[in-house]
Amino acid sequence: MEKIKITTFKTPIGEILIGSFNSKLVMVDWKWRKMRSTIDKRIQKFLQAEFEEGKNEVISKTIEQLDEYFIGNRKGFDLPIMLCGKEFQQKVWSALLAIPYGQTSTYLKLAEKIGDSKAVRAVANANGANAISIIIPCHRIIGSDGELVGYAGGLPAKKKLLELETKFL
Repeated sequence: MEKIKITTFKTPIGEILIGSFNSKLVMVDWKWRKMRSTIDKRIQKFLQAEFEEGKNEVISKTIEQLDEYFIGNRKGFDLPIMLCGKEFQQKVWSALLAIPYGQTSTYLKLAEKIGDSKAVRAVANANGANAISIIIPCHRIIGSDGELVGYAGGLPAKKKLLELETKFL
């Protein structure tokens, strides 16, 4: 069976798992998230591969770019990614990539952006299933009332990411 290289990386706001498959990034996800096993199974099934501890060029480049992001020297990422999910999820994740650094949006605006304003709940679920956190900026989604809402890394991590981006705008 093919292998997904995976390694743990400690960020200033929590531990994440970084995974790559066939020279593409497939995971930058919070190690202790509630849906950890669900996300892992989805990725393994999608790729027909299993996890193997280790590093490679894609993982090293991801760590380098995340380090730059956390010190304010990087506002966008230049990494080869592979979206491991259903077509609708991939559509949502692609739309998230268009939210500029330091800005926020809502589930409703995201649903409108993909052309289905009635799909707010489905958009929220797809947002929560994002396994390439920070790189695909699901942390930039807030509630329609401006409040912070669900985040796989926890609301304190989401708050810190948004504060970091605002600080370095």
